[in-house]
Amino acid sequence: VQLQASGGGLVQAGGSLRLACAASGATSSVSAMGWYRQVPGKERELVAIASYNGHTNYGDSVRGRFTISRDNAKNTAHLQMNSLKPEDTAAYKCYARKSLREFWGQGTLVTVSS
Repeated sequence: VQLQASGGGLVQAGGSLRLACAASGATSSVSAMGWYRQVPGKERELVAIASYNGHTNYGDSVRGRFTISRDNAKNTAHLQMNSLKPEDTAAYKCYARKSLREFWGQGTLVTVSS
């Protein structure tokens, strides 16, 4: 499974961004898609995950501000990020899980200025 992320950029605090993740290759039976984020020197943090059946899980720091959606037919997932804060600045990495294997895309940088 190959993952291509897009949509990062620079935004002011309080603004919005929308990330996209497109899966290709052996995408059948991909059970979960979503994003983690990482800041240098800190542990990787869950942002949002969506399962094939629509169940979603969010990190505590983004719940209520970010919304993940998934299109199983198109093998895509989107992350709508609203009310962005400077502490949301990070590299956002697209993630997928298939059976017991995990797949990662390249990071897309999100920078929120104060």
